[in-house]
Amino acid sequence: MTTAPATQVTVGAVLREWRGRRRMSQLGLALDAEISARHLSFVESGRASPSRELLLKLAERLAMPPRAQNRLMLAAGYAPVRTEAAFDAPELEEIRQTVQAILTGHLPFPAIAVDGRWTLLQANASAAALFEGIDPAMLAPPLNVLRLSLHPQGLAPRIVNLAEWRHHVLERLRVHLEGSGDRFLAELHAELSAYPAPPPPKGNRAHPLLAVPLELRMPGSDRVLRFISTTTVFSTATSVTLSELALECFHPADAKTRAALVQQEKESER
Repeated sequence: MTTAPATQVTVGAVLREWRGRRRMSQLGLALDAEISARHLSFVESGRASPSRELLLKLAERLAMPPRAQNRLMLAAGYAPVRTEAAFDAPELEEIRQTVQAILTGHLPFPAIAVDGRWTLLQANASAAALFEGIDPAMLAPPLNVLRLSLHPQGLAPRIVNLAEWRHHVLERLRVHLEGSGDRFLAELHAELSAYPAPPPPKGNRAHPLLAVPLELRMPGSDRVLRFISTTTVFSTATSVTLSELALECFHPADAKTRAALVQQEKESER
């Protein structure tokens, strides 16, 4: 019995995929890249071999993320544009120390580091404390923080404004999916969308105009902590791994939350 060879991804297939994602015609991309539509047609059909410089220009016009750029280059037989290594690789030790220092510096407020698929990479002590009381099976690595947030056995039962938070998470995931084209994120979005949907909130909820807060009830008490979050990315990253790294820092949305977290840190230092 013989095994059929794996289908090789072609330059044309990658370009057509991303033109479709960007809703750009072949003519539109050609004009944007300042090349003839005929030449682009030949590149996509495999009748012309594009230069590395042309592929870089096309990737830029299509706003392709680093991982997709690497895929395009490999399809053409060129070396990848960006290096790629696992976050726990020895060569990223200094980066891991820097990230941990940032997360620690955010104390007493929660902060985490995630990859492009929202897999938890690092967390400070305040963030880890929010996971107390969660089913240990939900916290087993690889821990996806979006799944943890919306899963019925995760944080979902403790999120006071679950309907609003769920909408925020799914919309953010959808936007990221459209930008990255990652099939894993498409499957994750379908999974999270299938979780039980909470009823819409009753009445008008007074929230800051700045952002949708996360309102989290602490285990074993009626105390509710309210957070707004900011995201930090490394826009000048030279590797795929770092370009997909994001730091999610949660800030107290009210004075009671700030006071509770400050008090929690004091008690932990005793």
